[in-house]
Amino acid sequence: MYVLCNSKISKIRKRMAFIELENMEFYAYHGCFQEETKIGTNFLVNIRFELNTEKAQYSDNLADTINYLEVYQLTKAEMQKPSKLVEHVANRIADTLLNKYVDMQRIEVKVSKLNPPLGGKLQAVTVTIQKSR
Repeated sequence: MYVLCNSKISKIRKRMAFIELENMEFYAYHGCFQEETKIGTNFLVNIRFELNTEKAQYSDNLADTINYLEVYQLTKAEMQKPSKLVEHVANRIADTLLNKYVDMQRIEVKVSKLNPPLGGKLQAVTVTIQKSR
């Protein structure tokens, strides 16, 4: 299907969907301070990705979409690798998932370090990475 938009013809993408894995909890050892790398802390990870789900919508077959369990397991594996920066962790997760799933068009990875040791009361520090093909 094509539509006229600002004097240009654009193809409309069919059956695109966002899939989200929300509030995955991990205990990990990311941080610049020595205590963080020894004691660790709690993290929340949220992942949102876009792909064409048209085939899966009709087939009801897991092979026609991205397996959420695999996404979780790959995310968990990246969270288990210590890093100094949350930015680095979020980027690794995004790259790992985009490299694994060629049907994934866009991804947003949000990593929150809960109760970071910044000398005051703070619920979380969050980094969000967005990437697309």
